[in-house]
Amino acid sequence: MALTAGFRLGPYEILSLLGAGGMGEVYRARDPRLGRDVAIKVLPPSFSADADRLRRFEQEAKAAGVLNHPNITTVYDIGTHDGAPYVVQELLEGETLRAELAGGRFSARKAIDYAQQIAQGLAAAHDKGIVHRDLKPENLFVTKDGRVKILDFGLAKLIRSDTAGSSSTTITATQGTEPGVVMGTVAYMSPEQVRGLAVGNRSDIFSFGSTLYEMLSGDRAFTGASAADTMSAILHQDPPDLPTSNHGISPELERILRHCLDKNPQQRFQSARDLAFNLEGLSVESRGAATGGSTKGSTRSQAIYRRLTFRRGEIIAARFSPDSQTIVYTARWEDGARETYATRRDSSEARAFGLPDAVLCGISSAGEMAILLKATRAVRSLPKGLLARVPLAGGAPRELLEDVHWADWLPHSSDLAVVRVVDGQTRLDFPVGNVVYEPTFWIGFPRVSPEGDLLAFIDYARFGDLSGSVAVVDHRGRVQRLAGVWGEVRGLAWSPGGDEVWFTASNAGASRSLRAVDLQGRERLVAQVPGGLHVHDISQSGDVLLSHEVTRMGILGRVAGQDRERELAWFDYASAPHLSADGSVVVFSEEGEGAGSQLSIYLRSTNGSPAIRLGDGSAVALSPDGRWALSLSLSPETLLLVPTGVGQTRKLIHAGLTHHAVGAWSADGKRILFAANEEKRPPRSFVQDLDDSDPRPVTPEGIIGYAISPDGRHVVTGGPSPELYPVEGGPQAPIPGVLPGDTPIRWHEDGQSLFVRSGFLPATVSQIRMPTGSREHFLELIPSHPEDVTYIGGISMTPDGRSYAYSYTWRRSDLYLAEGLT
Repeated sequence: MALTAGFRLGPYEILSLLGAGGMGEVYRARDPRLGRDVAIKVLPPSFSADADRLRRFEQEAKAAGVLNHPNITTVYDIGTHDGAPYVVQELLEGETLRAELAGGRFSARKAIDYAQQIAQGLAAAHDKGIVHRDLKPENLFVTKDGRVKILDFGLAKLIRSDTAGSSSTTITATQGTEPGVVMGTVAYMSPEQVRGLAVGNRSDIFSFGSTLYEMLSGDRAFTGASAADTMSAILHQDPPDLPTSNHGISPELERILRHCLDKNPQQRFQSARDLAFNLEGLSVESRGAATGGSTKGSTRSQAIYRRLTFRRGEIIAARFSPDSQTIVYTARWEDGARETYATRRDSSEARAFGLPDAVLCGISSAGEMAILLKATRAVRSLPKGLLARVPLAGGAPRELLEDVHWADWLPHSSDLAVVRVVDGQTRLDFPVGNVVYEPTFWIGFPRVSPEGDLLAFIDYARFGDLSGSVAVVDHRGRVQRLAGVWGEVRGLAWSPGGDEVWFTASNAGASRSLRAVDLQGRERLVAQVPGGLHVHDISQSGDVLLSHEVTRMGILGRVAGQDRERELAWFDYASAPHLSADGSVVVFSEEGEGAGSQLSIYLRSTNGSPAIRLGDGSAVALSPDGRWALSLSLSPETLLLVPTGVGQTRKLIHAGLTHHAVGAWSADGKRILFAANEEKRPPRSFVQDLDDSDPRPVTPEGIIGYAISPDGRHVVTGGPSPELYPVEGGPQAPIPGVLPGDTPIRWHEDGQSLFVRSGFLPATVSQIRMPTGSREHFLELIPSHPEDVTYIGGISMTPDGRSYAYSYTWRRSDLYLAEGLT
């Protein structure tokens, strides 16, 4: 189909032809609705002849459309015209990686930079369960400003049949039937693709390795006189050694490359996120090599870390004063009480402000503090309280707003940006009264840029944990995500020039490192030390306030007949305990160094015998008979039924649902309750019978269910005011006796009462008897060493309430002033 200038393709006006090939034509077009130019790829009509193929294409294109990452070409729209499907994408200025490679091999520094960007894009896609399947230089685009973009996510399934067998791949891989004429696709296939086997994330990593090899050597990793010979090389040969004349290729870089190109998928990097992490370390070293040394080493030797606090406890927040000489911080020391202090950068003495239970949020250019009074721990130790302002010189707090999580000052202004809850919905005001964003889950650590035009924040990705991404928003509510999703993100600050956002983050139980991302989404590693880092603030001169943390998560439990609580965790970062109905076993998640920094499910007897690893993923619930664990696998995201003994793991197919969380089993073990998001919608809860039926919603959007009543007729929800929702539909009913802040734990076996928790440290368990609404104190949970405990997490109880288990977090930290990091 040849389109001329001025032709209308749906709402788009064709401007010019950009290129053509076997997959159709690419046009420059104008979207008059948004006033922007776009690229439209029009595929040949033959691609829509197969209805099943077209359906798969639409599914894949829609999946690619949800990807929002600076290293992935954005898909805006899809459609059809005269039977030919088309894809509308962002218009890129630059050239393909194939065109750049025409000039010969790259320097190691350039190859590492490009490879790091590609890996970050792959990681973002893999996090969404999307595999590229056709990664090669032709599908990588380098923009004029040096940004690498991955093209054509979702199109690989259209051009290649899913049918197993080499014939399908050979058709795609060769041009016509001429011997020796081989397209790029076959040279970048993984061994499992060549064999016609199912492919996953690690297939993309192999193709990535082939591309990286070509960037470093100038030659393809696998070649042959024919497509068959090339595929034989992929299966049986290793690529030639890299040229020794390129002195920038370090042994570590070569090790990473060989790790990507391992014939066995199990021996490659387990995820693109791990690959990106390793490359980021190399990119730091390569920058140092370019200046005569390792940046990793020189960063540590040039940076001076000066310890500012010496008591045992936890640093909660810290800021520089306007002159950068005074440092204000909130801490919780040995006695467990919070207080806010001021110190000088050259002194170990500190002055208390006399603001107990307050948390510092920010300091204005005029020397006024924004604090949260009566701050409580709302979610995973994140604060919530009454926003007030207090002069640094002292005085009484002036109260401003209730139900505030975070706040920061606009520069040279008395205005504040805040994260607060209004009518049950978290929202971001920039400044107060100007709502610029309402998240699906919640927001953390908002910081206003030095110029005051942007607000950076952490957009948390699910309920109950601290995985999230770094984003910025302007005063008009235009949001841009700069960094991909990290497993735990805490702390955020702007660089003095406002060109980078610094944050501290980790993945899969690894220690939190200090990282930076610019406004184009390019990330870099700034500092990494044993233990975790938390960035609090950066002064105008570039000095950095960091806390160095040691964090552990454990599980305590007591079974009927025992006289004390027993530690039930197996390694160093355990969470999400779920007891069997008789209290004999518990399943839980481990994701720390002891578990290999990999999220795993463990089963352990509450008598203290050794734990048994059940598999990858996160523990969501345990069946009443203890025979099945409900597990959440994250790559790709899937709910699984995992046997605790003999049996086969079973996938629960939930088309169109993402961000699964909060699960529970019915008393008869025949159905499950879980929370999830429908596409671009707030979360809600679903019930699914385990007889292969589809899940069906039982709560409105934004309402999460926690437990099914013993008779299976009602779901109890959380939120500002827990309520009862009928499983079979109908109006909800209030629960007499519940108080604001109550979170349901489970129903009592009598079906007439409910266990609820309130508070996070300590956590109080109460029993509410329905329908009278009488409320009885049942249990108070606090570990025996409360001075280090920062949070009490998930609580599990048996139906009779005689046995329980709960997770807890303890943290110790010290505040440091770092000079020389910027």
